Amino acid sequence: MHSDELKRAGLKATLPRLRILQILETSESRHLTAEEVYRQLLEADEEVGLATVYRVMTQFEMAGLVRRHHFEGDRAVFELNESGHHDHMVCTACGRVLEFYDEILEARQQSIASERGFHLSDHSLYLHGTCVGMQKEGVCSLPDDSAAGARSQGEDHGGSVKS
Repeated sequence: MHSDELKRAGLKATLPRLRILQILETSESRHLTAEEVYRQLLEADEEVGLATVYRVMTQFEMAGLVRRHHFEGDRAVFELNESGHHDHMVCTACGRVLEFYDEILEARQQSIASERGFHLSDHSLYLHGTCVGMQKEGVCSLPDDSAAGARSQGEDHGGSVKS
């Protein structure tokens, strides 16, 4: 994503937007809070305020460039809207997030909606629990929430988990 994609989304390619987009694209984590984006901007000596980060993230969401999730209470996290539909498992002990896609689960949800005369246009599924490492040893056993790993794997239709 670059300035052309911002323009296609109806957004002017300002420096703050470009820098925030770059952080979302290159961050080790696929799921970032506005505060985490702000901290990365500060570390890069960028002069962008926290209010600007929140405003840009909301603009990106409205333009369909990012998705907003609320994995833990009121805390919003954002991810680039680039990998197609997927659901999330959230470890409540270590905070790591796993993305997954399961065709059987998706078909069942469609079936449930259809049986009730409901047209399903979208859904979000967050499974909250504790990873095996935190259960057994108090140390996270989940892979890093790696942007490179999840982006390189693409969408998975085999019911597997991706980080």
